[in-house]
Formats: sequence, C-alpha cells, structure tokens
Amino acid sequence: MTEPLSLPADMLAMAIAAPGGPEQLVPQRQALPVPGPGEVLIRVAAAGVNGPDLAQRRGQYAPPPDASPLPGLEVAGVVVACGPDAGDHAVGDPVMALTNGGGYAEYVAVPQGQVLPPPAGWSLLEAAALPETWFTVTQTLVMRAGLEPGMSVLVHGAAGGIGGAAIQICAIAGARAIGVVSGRDRLDYCTGLGAVAAIDRTGEDILARVMELTEGRGVDRVVDIVGGAMTATNVAASARGGHIVQISTLEGGTASVPLRQMMARDLTLSGSTLRPQSAAAKAAIARRIRTDLLPALSAPGRVKPRITAFPLGEAGAAHAAMEARRHLGKLVLVTEFGATKP
Repeated sequence: MTEPLSLPADMLAMAIAAPGGPEQLVPQRQALPVPGPGEVLIRVAAAGVNGPDLAQRRGQYAPPPDASPLPGLEVAGVVVACGPDAGDHAVGDPVMALTNGGGYAEYVAVPQGQVLPPPAGWSLLEAAALPETWFTVTQTLVMRAGLEPGMSVLVHGAAGGIGGAAIQICAIAGARAIGVVSGRDRLDYCTGLGAVAAIDRTGEDILARVMELTEGRGVDRVVDIVGGAMTATNVAASARGGHIVQISTLEGGTASVPLRQMMARDLTLSGSTLRPQSAAAKAAIARRIRTDLLPALSAPGRVKPRITAFPLGEAGAAHAAMEARRHLGKLVLVTEFGATKP
C-alpha cells in the first residue's frame, strides 16, 4: 500500500447503535479503514443519503458479510492512499464513488472500479449526490431495460434522488421522461431537470394523464419506487412491450398484479438491489457511466439536482428529513474536510 500522506489514527463515523429510528445514528471514533488490493482510501468531503441507508438503520437491509457495517453508499472526496494493484487512481485525485458501505465517515475504502472523476464544474458536495442513484438507474433502466432514444418513460418520485437521476439520464439518452410528484410545488423542479411533463399524483389521475400525453399508447418504460397499489397503475399505463423497473417499495412490498393484462401486452417487471452485486458488476456500470453519461454531465449548463446539506454528525436529522419526504433533490452529509472545499 502506498501511503505518502500523513493520516490520522482514527476518524469520526456515524454508526447504528441498534435498529430503530434516526436517533440510533450515533457518532463514534473508529480506526481508519486500510485499503486492500485494488482499493483506494478516500478522504470524504460529502456522503449522499439514500433509501437503503434508512432501511439498514431500521434493521431491514443488512450489509453483505464483507462490507463495512457503517451506512453510506456514495461519497465524494479525495484519494489519500492506494492499496496494492490500485493503479487507476492517484493520491490527490478528486473522486466520487459508489461504496459498499462505510460512507458515513471521514474516510472510506472503495474498490477502484467503483470510483469515478466528478463531472467537470461540479463541487465535491454536488458530486456526492450522484453515484448511488446514477449507478442504480444506469444498471436497471439503461443496461437491463434497454433505454433507447425516443422512448417515453414514466418516473415516479421524480422530485427525489432516484427520480431526478432517471429524468436526467432519459434526457441524455434522448428519451422522454414524464415525472410523477406529490404536490404541485414540485412540478417545476421536475420539468427543470428535463422531464417533458409532470403529473401531480395528489390531484391528477396518473393513468388518464399518461394516456393523454402518449396519445393513448402508454409508456415504454416505468421507473417505480412506490410499489403496492401503484403496480396495477404502472401495468395499465404501459405500452405493448413495456418494461417496469421496480427500484423500491415505499408504499408497499406486495401488490396485486394483473397478470393477464401483462401477458396481453408482453410486459416485463424487473426488480434489483445494487449493494449485494459483485465488484465486477459495479465496475461494468461505472464504465457505462464514464463513457455515456459523464461527458453530458460535464457539459456547460447541465442542470444539477438540488442539494440539502447536513453536517456528518447530524446524520439522524438528515434521515428524519428524508423520511418526511418533503425535500427536493438529494440530501448529503458534509464532513469538516468537505466544509472547507469549494
């Protein structure tokens, strides 16, 4: 392991004291991780907050056996050490990364295949909002569901992290995103990210509006984080040959699925979780992001998601804010190091 920098012996980390509410996130001093073969050690400037972090805190999403028990699946920061055979990155490089856990800390070790340069013109705080959501949508909507130019895509939760990433990826790919949000105050944010239209589910009929917007054809793809009763709506709103991508189940993990309707329309319903997948699978997603998406994110004038920042030590407050589901865009935790970065 090359370690030319002088590093501290320990770091601040936010650990889960016991399964439960946001108050179970507690600060601890822990030893710095040691990067193993093919890993880099990142000094964290900011860490994104995501749904799987909340599930892990509640005791509903255990980390893989070889992963850090700390929550946190995405970070941005600076490489400060490289393990053996980790030659793709150098000490001092600004990076963003999909972690296997451990992001809620001042330092985290990450397989180098999951590390990417931040888009040009993005701060480290802004870049920390990208990896988990962009890896998820790239794997499910782009690589698995075969997103193509000209497709219409219904995106639920369009004002949040996953939904915002899906809208922007659709725009980059030349597809037409139709966002679904909860409240009229979120419509402009959704279209500002690149959606061709937005639907307020609290006051509009989703199916009727989809059929109106697609001239009765339905949508080619659906990105759903809702689950439950929304599944039947997604089936009814899908065009023949459509594909429904189930990423989360915020409103119900079971559903009554109209199977005959799915069969008649030749529909596909797929689900996936990112964290348990292999390093090779995650590296393949990273390569797709690097080649197909990063250039567009670095283009002048690219719209960025709205960021709400909390200090790392206030991770519990960030979780409470996410559970309230009133924020727009992404929530991130900022370390003392991150607070000093432009």
